[in-house]
Amino acid sequence: MTRAQLYERLKNEERSSDVLVISPGSQVAQVTSLSDLAKLDEEPPRKEPAPVRRSHDVEYSILGDDLQTVEVWLDPGETVIAEAGSMMYMESGIEYEARMGDGSQPEQGLLDKVLSGAKRKLTGESLFMAWFTNVFEGKRKVAFAAPTPGKILRVDLHKHGGELICQKSSFLCAAKGTRLGITLTKRIGAGIFGGEGFILQHLSGDGNAFLHAGGALISRDLEPGEKLRVDTGCIVAFTKSVDYDIEPVKGVVSALFGGEGLFWATLKGPGRVWLQSLPLSRLADRIYAAAPQAAGARKKEEGGLLGGIQDLVSGD
Repeated sequence: MTRAQLYERLKNEERSSDVLVISPGSQVAQVTSLSDLAKLDEEPPRKEPAPVRRSHDVEYSILGDDLQTVEVWLDPGETVIAEAGSMMYMESGIEYEARMGDGSQPEQGLLDKVLSGAKRKLTGESLFMAWFTNVFEGKRKVAFAAPTPGKILRVDLHKHGGELICQKSSFLCAAKGTRLGITLTKRIGAGIFGGEGFILQHLSGDGNAFLHAGGALISRDLEPGEKLRVDTGCIVAFTKSVDYDIEPVKGVVSALFGGEGLFWATLKGPGRVWLQSLPLSRLADRIYAAAPQAAGARKKEEGGLLGGIQDLVSGD
């Protein structure tokens, strides 16, 4: 049966359940009306190409419990960027280089790289970044360790809108293609009394980034309008949709003698926040308070037989 004959049969509504029509590029379909025949002549829908990833797609493994390490597996040609001094070990075939800039913008000139490094200095980080590239034929591994006891947090930036706001000095490492910048707090009060100043770190990209948190790590998903009051030093990171601000502690006695400071940090949803139980500043304060400031202070605190024995041993 020719196409013209089939068309005439359908036009005269001579329908048959056993008549099948095949058009180029389409699947076999049962035709029961003229509209079905017209659909077969339409071009099949085109599939949109998958978006091109900006960041390298690196594999990882987080080891340990309270003193964690992250191992990053690199395919040939892949690179991971890291904070200076955070590398623990690397296998042969990994090439190390200190560079200015994160490599997220290959067309970036020298002046732009210098400005990028200057912005990092504002957050207290090094002017240069460590680049680790696999120049071997197979997979190779490089590991990074957190600078303080705590947890390592892995964040897939693609799943969180491609952007993340972090506490200063919380960045550990990330896949090449991740852009590291700074962001200013929106309100003057949050900058002056927020404990972290006006400047926070800003990560953008579509790959894996790794942060470190002191002590235990807690994540919270905030509903729209939900507010969380947090000690200013306990913030690790939050998504860009979260509103960051400060508010004063109510009551003069509570503010002066409560030991929690004069201001809280407030995080208002929607979005996700990550918190740490032991900020480095709090740990440093405890160590400083427990350490004797001079030999006389130690003698005064210890005294007695134990202090005398230590004096004999140390020669004081």
